[in-house]
Amino acid sequence: MKIQKEIIAFDKGKSFKLFSPSLKNCFFWHYHPEIELVYVEANNGIRHVGKDISAFTESDLLLIGSNVPHLNFDYGIQTECKQLVLQMRENFLQDIILPVPEFESIRNLLERSYLGLSFSGETKKIIVEKLQAMKEKNSFSSLIGLIEILQILADSTDVKELNKEDTRIKWFLNDKIRMGTIYDYIHENHDRKPNVNEIAKIVSLSTPAFCRYFKKQTNMTFTHFVNNYRINQAKIFLLKDYSVTEVCFQVGFESLSYFNKLFKQHTGETPSEFKKKQFKPIEINGRIGIITKESSCNK
Repeated sequence: MKIQKEIIAFDKGKSFKLFSPSLKNCFFWHYHPEIELVYVEANNGIRHVGKDISAFTESDLLLIGSNVPHLNFDYGIQTECKQLVLQMRENFLQDIILPVPEFESIRNLLERSYLGLSFSGETKKIIVEKLQAMKEKNSFSSLIGLIEILQILADSTDVKELNKEDTRIKWFLNDKIRMGTIYDYIHENHDRKPNVNEIAKIVSLSTPAFCRYFKKQTNMTFTHFVNNYRINQAKIFLLKDYSVTEVCFQVGFESLSYFNKLFKQHTGETPSEFKKKQFKPIEINGRIGIITKESSCNK
């Protein structure tokens, strides 16, 4: 599955667009010249921006630069997922930001966005509220709102750079191996035994060459990536109230003790602790039941 260039259409007279996409099980490994601000809300998920592959829990706010390859953030998420995506026209930086001296910090922010920037804490909370409010504003007011959002992001210290090097599309187009093929293989085989020799053969590499390639692409070994994927799948099953033992074998682990150890290494808590935190007791007509964060949000 090769990388795709997304063609983005804007309404006439608009410098940006704000919308809520939903792709779910569609693997959309893509890039576009437009700078993009993405907010995703889900129990947990995987973000793949440039060469960075990491997990998020509850929500994530990312600024993705021009022509940086990324995967849709709702890929593989089986629980409820909400997204807000703001895309700026290709000439937004050059025509609107660069000519104005007062926008220097915003210019620096947008120029640095090729690394992929993840925002957290109070910054994320404020930006999400402002994005929601923008949906109700007219064109002029929403543009002013966007400038305000960019200024807040530019001044924020609640930021993490996801990549340490340039990962814009030129780097990826020189690479003939398709990460989508590897993703699909892991997704289809994570509950069994993903075989590094098998996937190496599928993408026409020797096993040593594949291991070097995969580590260069993801900064992880193949085994580490598979285990990370399994742990994220395990979280989904735990949120569906499967027992820890059921989940262990459901996602492909053969040892319960090893599953518990690995889960804690990845999340800082055991599967039982994770599950207990997600469920809380309630009393209905004198009877004790449980309610999850997910179900309480739907009420």
